[in-house]
Amino acid sequence: MEIRNSTVVTEFILIGLAQSQDIQLLVFVLILIFYLIILPGNFLIIFTIRSDPGLSAPLYFFLGNLAFLDASYSFIVAPRMLADFLTEKKVISYKGCITQLFFLHFLGGGEGLLLAVMAFDRYMAICRPLHYSTLMNPRVCYALLLALWFGGFVHSIIQVVLILRLPFCGPNQLDNFFCDVPQVIKLACTDTFVVELLMVFNSGLLTLLCFLGLLVSYAVILCHVHRSSSEAKNKALSTCTTHIIIIFLMFGPAIFIYTRPFRALPADKVVSFFHTVIFPLMNPVIYTLRNQEVKSSMRRLLGRHVVC
Repeated sequence: MEIRNSTVVTEFILIGLAQSQDIQLLVFVLILIFYLIILPGNFLIIFTIRSDPGLSAPLYFFLGNLAFLDASYSFIVAPRMLADFLTEKKVISYKGCITQLFFLHFLGGGEGLLLAVMAFDRYMAICRPLHYSTLMNPRVCYALLLALWFGGFVHSIIQVVLILRLPFCGPNQLDNFFCDVPQVIKLACTDTFVVELLMVFNSGLLTLLCFLGLLVSYAVILCHVHRSSSEAKNKALSTCTTHIIIIFLMFGPAIFIYTRPFRALPADKVVSFFHTVIFPLMNPVIYTLRNQEVKSSMRRLLGRHVVC
């Protein structure tokens, strides 16, 4: 009997991050604090960059977009997770699950490509300074931004199409606190070996190659920096170190989750929690704390509003 596309399951039950009430309360408070403090900070970064003409360089243009992507990314999982802490039965509809999965990979894929664009921007600024202003003009920056959004969409739609072709006709308990590819695939009532390989190639291999490519690019930049003057060297080292920290925060958990066969490990939920909730809120803040120009602009902006 043909069962392809014969989806019967209309909802999934999320087991959640932990069964202990004490742990759930601790996580609830932690996420709430992050939302009340750091999320407004991300929007402040965006507003500061948009309102200060002195922050018109491509570096700040891309930093503002990183803050927007991360703020948007944080809305995919965390709000529903907070609501689920207050209910006994954690349920998400089939369509809601697919929608969550789509935006998770759409924004996540776009952010990975944005980090690659930011690495290219730093390479041109440090290694090819004479060509930088000519090549990295506003038209090119917007074209790169459009390309990374399109790349994130293609990456995500491939995931969704492969999952939509799977039949779900039996178990509907997801051993996680949100919908993601590894857990959803395992609930399909058919052989998923080929689909898993395609998913690993689309997410895992792509993530690993981007990660290695970024490390190589920053290694080239740092080698070039050592031949620069002391002042330029310190500024470039500060910027590149920040970028490398974000790369590890972004790609480390993603490599752990997507580059291996979809088998459950004890650390999966903890890694997913930091990957989808904590790190996205922290990334732009880390950039800002190490960038004197943005910090000075934020102080001036806040000072003007306090005076008013």
